[in-house]
Amino acid sequence: MIDEAELRRMSPDERRELARALAAIDLPHPMMDPRIRRRRRLGLLLIMGCCVGLAVWIAILILTLPQRHTSTDWRAVWVGFDIAELAGFAATAWAAWHQRQVVIFLMIGTGTLLLCDAWFDLALDYGSGGFALSVASAVLAELPLAFMMFAAARRLARVTVGTLMELAGLSGPVPPLWRVPLFADGLHEALPARLRQRREPVTAGPRASS
Repeated sequence: MIDEAELRRMSPDERRELARALAAIDLPHPMMDPRIRRRRRLGLLLIMGCCVGLAVWIAILILTLPQRHTSTDWRAVWVGFDIAELAGFAATAWAAWHQRQVVIFLMIGTGTLLLCDAWFDLALDYGSGGFALSVASAVLAELPLAFMMFAAARRLARVTVGTLMELAGLSGPVPPLWRVPLFADGLHEALPARLRQRREPVTAGPRASS
């Protein structure tokens, strides 16, 4: 068994390689589970089906929707939408205060609601007397807040990846999120080539004689 003294005699590269080896043994890749692979395939099929269906629906709307339409539920729609935004802000504040990982999802959801709010304001008020106010609201409030939410979510995700890299014994800057594997398996491959650690077997140094 390797004791603490022997670990201290190892070089940083040897300790990082040992950490990777232990992580590979103790944490098998989730995609080895056939149930997870089956769910992944079903999820991909569902997403592709949604893309095709939505593209067809957009074409139908372009051909059939009138240029103008009078709604009888205008107040309920906008009050309900603002209540959803309020719930998003409140949930985000709660998760941030308690330092919960779910804050990343809540920030993305709240930021998306803000973008939708700006879009509907600008699209529905275009050509009317309230368009200038909608532009000011989007530029000064909704878009900056949405950007802050997305930027904070990205920063927290990168911090999480950085922690995983440390636990896996990887050094170097956190790679772009689009390059990071979903389950962190093969995370070293996401690093620039000059920063990748060579995966060589670790040989423990000689034990100290008693």
